[in-house]
Amino acid sequence: MEDKDFYKHYMECFLEENSKVNLISKNDEKYLWEKHIYDSLSISLFFEKYKPKVSTILDIGTGGGFPSVPIALTYPDIKVVAVDSIAKKIRAIETIKEKLGIKNLEPICSRVENLDGKFDIVTSRAVSSLKTICEYALPKLKSNGFFVAYKSKKFKEEIEDASSVLKKYKSEIVEVIEYELPLEEKIDRNLIIIRKK
Repeated sequence: MEDKDFYKHYMECFLEENSKVNLISKNDEKYLWEKHIYDSLSISLFFEKYKPKVSTILDIGTGGGFPSVPIALTYPDIKVVAVDSIAKKIRAIETIKEKLGIKNLEPICSRVENLDGKFDIVTSRAVSSLKTICEYALPKLKSNGFFVAYKSKKFKEEIEDASSVLKKYKSEIVEVIEYELPLEEKIDRNLIIIRKK
């Protein structure tokens, strides 16, 4: 995990945009690093373990740019496409991209089903149930690609619920990677790693 100082300029730009467009709640601003950036960067646990060949990532429902922007900043060799249907959020990400000069980030205002192409990895954080998001994510994966879904503690019921969709797209859950956010209260998070066969 990168050092927090590396993201200082990004955090300043983000907070400036957040004052104009509500990307995260005002209460969460003081936990921007712990709850949003650190959480986004937990994908490094997956990268370290699986060492996948990655040149493209699609982030579905990127919202305020999580995990897309921290990933693009940290991994400049990966092209990150951040898609969301809310125009003002995509405009805010465009502004952050320009201010920081992030060349490998492509924010797109669209619905994911209207996007062309397939990706090595698809991510999604705090968007819908696993069953619903799999319907959008799995068709966008290359074969042997991975869908990394960021989930909180209710993930077990969601996994059971999603079994029919996984079967439909010939995909399987290979692992659930557990981690904690660096906060005083214990907040468990999970990366659900799904591979398309």
